[in-house]
Amino acid sequence: MKKSITPGQIKETNRNLVYQHLYKNPDSSQQDISYALRLSRPTVTALLAELEQDGMICKNGVIASAYAGRKAAAYSVTPDYRIAIGAELLASEWKLVAVDLYGRELKRKNYQVAFQNTPEYYDSLCSEILHFIKELPASDAQVLGVGFAVQGLVSPDGQQIAYGKILPFEGLTTAVFSALPFPCRLIHDAASAAAAELWVSPELQNAVFLLLSEHFGAAFIQDRSVSAGKHGHQATIEHLQLYHNGKQCYCGQSGCVETECSISALLQDGESLPQFFAAARKENTAEAARWMSWLSSLAEVINAVHLIYDCDYILGGHIAPYLKEDDLTVLYSQIRAHTSFPEPDDFIRISKMPEHGISTGAALPFVQDFLNQM
Repeated sequence: MKKSITPGQIKETNRNLVYQHLYKNPDSSQQDISYALRLSRPTVTALLAELEQDGMICKNGVIASAYAGRKAAAYSVTPDYRIAIGAELLASEWKLVAVDLYGRELKRKNYQVAFQNTPEYYDSLCSEILHFIKELPASDAQVLGVGFAVQGLVSPDGQQIAYGKILPFEGLTTAVFSALPFPCRLIHDAASAAAAELWVSPELQNAVFLLLSEHFGAAFIQDRSVSAGKHGHQATIEHLQLYHNGKQCYCGQSGCVETECSISALLQDGESLPQFFAAARKENTAEAARWMSWLSSLAEVINAVHLIYDCDYILGGHIAPYLKEDDLTVLYSQIRAHTSFPEPDDFIRISKMPEHGISTGAALPFVQDFLNQM
């Protein structure tokens, strides 16, 4: 026998519809909501009162009107009703960020800490995260969860590092963060940056996201989702062995893309990105020649993958803020020198999240899960 829908279920559905409408249409009046959702004014009034009492929405002034009389209240979602924390773990640094329900940054802080795969290291990280949350200030009940972006492949459930050679933490599980009273998950740093790109690019459907950071990484975006593949190592372009007699990679093989197209491969000892690009943007410098050589290697990689996966390519990571349109022109020119097909200048672009995309992207899945449940 088919089960009938109860009045309680109808009310919950309507409540979620009102919340979703306000999330997408801030500063809406009761009349706006009633008209858009085809719900009666008394129903909308009751639901708004309930949502406001729960702290999920708030009055945000009044609706401007040319007519005399009482102005209608403008309702909006309370952005920090729930927040999420993102953490990027690096060899010598932690990067923490808190975002609201719109993915907007509430607070950011970096810590200079050398990585150690020890209980003391993880306990210290948990303590700093708890202190970071208190400084917002925010209660534990507001926190949806903490995402940890790592330089390693992660199990499909986000609970274990399945492969990690850059930092020696293969096999690590989220149990080391048990001091945190929130859901925790691990996320590959390239997947994290791709998640941030999806958040700010509603038009994006399919793409290859290239993480051009200290280490090279990539993520495949398919139907607005980051795809991990059957065994969790889809898009590990960094370990394509394109260079015969190349340098040894941290994975143990030689000639990997990582050895030619990472920031580590670009910079010399003691050199920083600001220093490098200050010189590379000048004519006839050794840095300018090194930059052209690096772009040529990147073009070779993009061409090889583009022959298999014909879609947009997004250049992100720590190098993205330094990229210019002229660099894309060089890439297209180099790609045409490698490819068998005519290639238009329409499939490579610079990330819309050139800074802090990795740490922010680690937090956003918790926000998306919350919104999907509404």
